[in-house]
Amino acid sequence: MQASTRILHLGALFCLLAPAAAQAQAEEIEERCTEYLWELFEAREYPGCSAALVLPDGEVVAVYAGYADIESEREMGSADRLLSGSIGKTYVTAAAHHLVSVDKLELDAKVSKYLGGSEWYARLANAEAVTVRQLMRHQSGIPRYVFKPGFFAACLAERDRVWKPEELLAYVLDDEPLHAPGAGWAYSDTNYILVGMIIEKVSGQAFYDYVQEHLLKPHGLADTVPSDSRRIEKLTQGYVRSAAFPGMPERIVEDGVFHFNPQFEWCGGGYASTASDLARWAHVLYRGEAFEGGYLESMLDGIPVRQGASTRYGLGVFLRETELGPLHGHDGVMTGYTATMGYFPEHGIAVALMLNTDDAAVLGMPLHGAAQELVRMAVEVVGK
Repeated sequence: MQASTRILHLGALFCLLAPAAAQAQAEEIEERCTEYLWELFEAREYPGCSAALVLPDGEVVAVYAGYADIESEREMGSADRLLSGSIGKTYVTAAAHHLVSVDKLELDAKVSKYLGGSEWYARLANAEAVTVRQLMRHQSGIPRYVFKPGFFAACLAERDRVWKPEELLAYVLDDEPLHAPGAGWAYSDTNYILVGMIIEKVSGQAFYDYVQEHLLKPHGLADTVPSDSRRIEKLTQGYVRSAAFPGMPERIVEDGVFHFNPQFEWCGGGYASTASDLARWAHVLYRGEAFEGGYLESMLDGIPVRQGASTRYGLGVFLRETELGPLHGHDGVMTGYTATMGYFPEHGIAVALMLNTDDAAVLGMPLHGAAQELVRMAVEVVGK
């Protein structure tokens, strides 16, 4: 049997195992992955991490290493929630596709069809030409608001401020476009703020309510919650070590209160989660099981991007070619946290890896590279 054919059958082999054998494999995977993460902890001195794999039969293997709080020496655990940053865009793109499935949204429609009546809309770059699909694929040419001069200073000056989407967009109004619609690629959280506004308009519901009703609750993802206030239940301490977030203290949470209101992230990210919930979400989303209706072909229709020769971006998803075959997923960074999640379709295995630091280089490799190593270990065990 050729190696590639054997890989394709690993998921089926796992599902045919007797319960006792499957449990033994899950325990071996847990042991090997835990050892790997603690070795990384000793070598790279990151604060802590939480990870999870969902195996082909749906079994969840949760592993973790390091500290949820360095100063108190509380070790990380599977119940700890961490901010997932831009991974929140996966809920946005799923919600948009759900609205397509019920004939309430057209991805190739002009954004002006939905938001053109707003008084600020004409001041947006490429306002008359950009489509919803171009927003979701980061091909709109609309600049990114979050790193505009003064934005984080405003967050710190009014730490309890609840940002309206229009107030975020104000940072980019009257800016020149980065490129013509569809003529380039530039990652921009602003795109997903606009998609969120469209979702709320056509659904008649608040975005978080729509996601909860149609995506999270049906799959029992109770440990995935909006990061819409300074108090987020079970949120693990985050450590700020990135120069991208000036003026922040190293410890981003004190007495259960975030240093400023992370609510501004909204549809650019906007969620806290456990690694187990995040891996389970990747498992259902990229298997086409998030809701009834075919959405994967649309979501996975990607274009080449500046993230390496083997990387494309679809609609809210990075599409990477790896040594283990295709990887469908997303990365995220938020003040004090960094995370990745994804699914390896050739193996039927989903993975999530979350760190309580925003230093994305701390592991000495891309975060999805470390997550891939966890999956490689699982593949080796399953394939014995």
